[in-house]
Amino acid sequence: MKQRIASFLYSILAGVSISIGGIVFLSLDNKVTGAIFFSLGLFTVCTFGFNLFTGKVGYIFENKPSYLLFLLQVWVGNLLGSLIMGNLVRLTRISSIAEKAKGLCDTKLNDSLLSIFILAVFCNILMFIAVDGFKTNQHEIGKYIGVFMGVIVFILCGFEHCVANMFYFSVANVWSGKTILYLLVMTLGNACGGVLIPLARQLKQAE
Repeated sequence: MKQRIASFLYSILAGVSISIGGIVFLSLDNKVTGAIFFSLGLFTVCTFGFNLFTGKVGYIFENKPSYLLFLLQVWVGNLLGSLIMGNLVRLTRISSIAEKAKGLCDTKLNDSLLSIFILAVFCNILMFIAVDGFKTNQHEIGKYIGVFMGVIVFILCGFEHCVANMFYFSVANVWSGKTILYLLVMTLGNACGGVLIPLARQLKQAE
């Protein structure tokens, strides 16, 4: 039971970490600078071993079917952490970033579901490269470069990260049935993108 509670807490903290990245991104006018500092979110997740859905989903085929329940718990924890952060920010003097977040959310929610799905697939290809590189890269500098570059590139390209969007939707207060539908499509796209490299790697190893 303690392990499950700790795991769920780590999932909430991952949502909090990505939300902090989202806060600094929204606080800066320069998109490149914002993307660079947003990377702190994934850096924190990787360094402390927090449970981030977009980082964990790539390992689904390496685990037992029960891993699906773990992923669901991670997703819910990430959502809770993002909801908490988004609503807390709205109570502070930096709540003005909610207006910028709303503009960002309007762009996402007025996009087609196919576009959202494809952009989410692209995002998690980069996320798997970043997270798996952090785990397996033998070079200390290389593993951190992978984390930062993966995040910077996905943001500058406009790819869709379901947990980051959980925060944007929360701070902008744009939750609705449509928002939930779009979030689920983003989640599915992230899941598909996250398993592409692992599947290719397994096929190569099976040769």
